[in-house]
Amino acid sequence: MVINMKPIPLEEIPIVIKDYVRNIHSISFPRQGCTSDVGIIQSDIGLYALKRTKKPQFNSWLNKEIMVLRSLNQETSLPVPKVEKFVEIDGQSWALIEFQEGETIRAALTKTHHKGKREELLINFGKVVSDIHATPCPETLKDEKVWLDDMLNQAAYNLQNYEVDGSEDLLEKIKENRPGNRKQTLIHGDLTVDNILVHNGEVTGIIDWSGGAFGDPRYDVSLAIRPKPHIFEWESDKLHFFEGYGSNILNKGDYDYFINLYEYF
Repeated sequence: MVINMKPIPLEEIPIVIKDYVRNIHSISFPRQGCTSDVGIIQSDIGLYALKRTKKPQFNSWLNKEIMVLRSLNQETSLPVPKVEKFVEIDGQSWALIEFQEGETIRAALTKTHHKGKREELLINFGKVVSDIHATPCPETLKDEKVWLDDMLNQAAYNLQNYEVDGSEDLLEKIKENRPGNRKQTLIHGDLTVDNILVHNGEVTGIIDWSGGAFGDPRYDVSLAIRPKPHIFEWESDKLHFFEGYGSNILNKGDYDYFINLYEYF
């Protein structure tokens, strides 16, 4: 789901963030996901992305994202934004993050009609997903729990406490029909066409890391190739993606399983 969130009034921005960026010249509001208000700040010292969440569930997701980003900043060379400030105040969470130039893979693919450039975008998308999975996972993101066990427990909690697309019957089905084991890797956890940024055909950033974990790479790949209007609706798009990724690690049952699991998140 992608919608325009409510603009962030200047007077509501915490003083610690205002002091850090100095004079704010303007704030623009891009189309973003439904869990946070997002503004692009232009200030005396440059451009920044500002995210605000207001509900406990979304606050916890932003807190997790900041932890993941800090770990990735310190221990990997992946193109993820640097965390500048994180503030929790009056039941709200605020994150000031490095601005990364580029447009989403979705936007680039939607407007690109040149066959060669489209293929290049899909191949580069596959390559960056492969890069994530080949990157050693920071120890801070590893857990003694099996990732899928934890996800199924979270799915059950989300079904009982939040509005989700999945049903109780579907949850029982995916609990009983788990895919075969696969070696866990660093994963993004929400690796859709909206969370990879590109500029001139090259990947410039990977954003929205609240699902970052030591988990099953098939989950990332399933979300990456999930059909959108005019994207991954044709087998050729998937072939170019997997050319970049290096191999196809999914079978049909794996894909269906992980797309069903995503219905609870």
